[in-house]
Amino acid sequence: LQAMNRVERHRFVPSGAVRDAYANHPLPIGHGQTISQPTIVALMTDILGLCPEDTVLEIGTGSGYQAAVLSEVVTRGRVHTIEIVSELARSSRKRLAALGYQNVVVHTGDGYLGLPENAPFDGIMVTAAAEEIPPPLLEQLKPGGRLVMPVGGQDETQWLTLVSKDSEGEIDRRVVRPVRFVPLTGDHTKD
Repeated sequence: LQAMNRVERHRFVPSGAVRDAYANHPLPIGHGQTISQPTIVALMTDILGLCPEDTVLEIGTGSGYQAAVLSEVVTRGRVHTIEIVSELARSSRKRLAALGYQNVVVHTGDGYLGLPENAPFDGIMVTAAAEEIPPPLLEQLKPGGRLVMPVGGQDETQWLTLVSKDSEGEIDRRVVRPVRFVPLTGDHTKD
């Protein structure tokens, strides 16, 4: 909650949505993407169980809001965030730098593939839904790490799912609650 209170959400929404910036619902940010509602941002951040020195991967930078919240939690660590829409990645990179988030690195690319060159990660957060958890992300999760993402198709119930990897590399999945997210896009969706 302290991290959420330190991030000014109105700086991460389009000018036409500033008056609704603190309402508890998602808002469009352009390019068919949204900024998640504050309660979902808080829930997903909380269940990752991050420590200040952790290294985190976020899939789906969007406007940069979730990355800013994560930055406030991993104050001695690093947040890598990846966005497939180059215009959103560019504007988020500029916004986060202007707001002083020095421990956030914005990458442009297909988040389904993760960032193997920066792995392993203590935590991975996916802010878009897929029908299954991307295998590359499970591989990039550090033993003892956690991954949170919505799992399910666009025409069915999506479930916020928490994945934990134990010290032996075994995976445990726990369904948290039903949610609704935009789809995870990229080359992996092509036949």
